[in-house]
Amino acid sequence: MDRLDLPQGTLDLLILKALSLEPQHGWAISERLRQVSRAMLDVPQGSLYPALHRLERRGWIKATWGPSENNRHAKFYELTHAGRKQLGDELDAWQKLTTAVSLVLEMR
Repeated sequence: MDRLDLPQGTLDLLILKALSLEPQHGWAISERLRQVSRAMLDVPQGSLYPALHRLERRGWIKATWGPSENNRHAKFYELTHAGRKQLGDELDAWQKLTTAVSLVLEMR
């Protein structure tokens, strides 16, 4: 199956959405995105961790250390109140963008 390249800025939205369900560590976020997208999205670690640090600096997520499902020490990320608001704003903007692009692509 062909993998898709994420449009710029989309990774932050996907991470916020993944974390809206439950706190997760980095590998779990990446794996969840791959599974839900039916393996069409494969987020490289080199993109994921800088995005997580960026979201943390912006106050949209916070991190705490804890044991992973295989008893390894892992950094778990969760949405903050500001992150939940940001997710809502980004989802709204995404819906408007996809609607507008669809309208243009359907023009005759």
